[in-house]
Amino acid sequence: MKAQSKEFGQFQREFKKYQQMFGLNGYKVYYEEVPLDDCFAQILTNPGNMAVTVRLNSVPAPHGTQRHPRQSAKHEAIHLLLNKLSDLAAQRYVRQGEVSEAEEELVFKLEGLIP
Repeated sequence: MKAQSKEFGQFQREFKKYQQMFGLNGYKVYYEEVPLDDCFAQILTNPGNMAVTVRLNSVPAPHGTQRHPRQSAKHEAIHLLLNKLSDLAAQRYVRQGEVSEAEEELVFKLEGLIP
């Protein structure tokens, strides 16, 4: 088993912080540090079983650039926050009111975050 990097530990802690802050506690979260093409991090969601995999790129940043694991974790947590709304919008058929309900859920979460 490969030892995790310091950045990966920061990434996980920061993602957990935003997961709690956004009230996204119903998800089972798995973390991976793997090679990724063209991104520093990504989130894969499975809304059917409320599971997500959050990935951090294990490939070092190109010379002259810097990785930002904390910012990347926040970015991926925001994707999780918007996941339900995005998932509904991508469906061909949506029951009347589903998008409005998802929007209202998001508004209540943001209401608790915005002073």
